[in-house]
Amino acid sequence: MENARDPRLHVNEEPRNDFADVATGFAAMFIFMVVVFFGAVAIKALIS
Repeated sequence: MENARDPRLHVNEEPRNDFADVATGFAAMFIFMVVVFFGAVAIKALIS
């Protein structure tokens, strides 16, 4: 391996589905934010 930066030597080493990765990230972040939102609403209801 004389030139480790030669892109021809690294053709699709780890194939990934980019759209599925992005969609999963969006869905996970959305669910996390919904949980945070309802947690904040519950805490505010308990305080007041």
